[in-house]
Amino acid sequence: MISLENLERLSALGLKGSCVARRIQKLGNREHLHSCFVRRKPHMMKFKPNQTRTYDGEGFKKRAACLCFKNDREDEVLLVSSSRHPDQWIVPGGGMEPEEEPGGAAVREVYEEAGVRGTLGRLLGVFENQDSKHRTYVYVLTVTETLEDWEDSVNIGRKRKWFKIDEAIRVLQCHKPVHAEYLRKLTPRCCPTNGNTQEPVNTVDNTPLHQTASHDCGLPRLHR
Repeated sequence: MISLENLERLSALGLKGSCVARRIQKLGNREHLHSCFVRRKPHMMKFKPNQTRTYDGEGFKKRAACLCFKNDREDEVLLVSSSRHPDQWIVPGGGMEPEEEPGGAAVREVYEEAGVRGTLGRLLGVFENQDSKHRTYVYVLTVTETLEDWEDSVNIGRKRKWFKIDEAIRVLQCHKPVHAEYLRKLTPRCCPTNGNTQEPVNTVDNTPLHQTASHDCGLPRLHR
């Protein structure tokens, strides 16, 4: 295949036939479209140059997230658009930073991704994703303040939307089944905790991955 550069050299030598001209125009348009795509694609993805990933003793990346509810009834939850796939909705959350507690990380992530502040409630569970090697501490948060503009809306155009619980589960199930499980595991509030000692559970038979005597209140876990 003759490159655009070589065709332009032919043109400079006086070979300015219609075939060469059309070829230059076609390749030029193709390279222009490619360069536009390459330039625009990174802007759809969130990038934290100074972020340091943290891992637990078993090599799982430590994450934190919040189910952000409109009120104490917990019947409407706030989802945000994915930075990788803007047409898909996800639960706001992300990696924990060094020396950061799970609850603090969860509050920080929803502030950055969803632009909300609120009252941090109970730990819903520690959800394990074997495919991605993640363990995510998921909390309940009741929203008290909603910012008009926030970090991710300005930087990457992230959106947010309130969903009824059943609708949110349906939306999440096809592309984020682990996130859908967060909502399925909503249970009556027992044993409030800061979540720093919680263990994952295998959802195949509902048995803890690490048996402990202290977990008898039925806090849900996901092994996925």
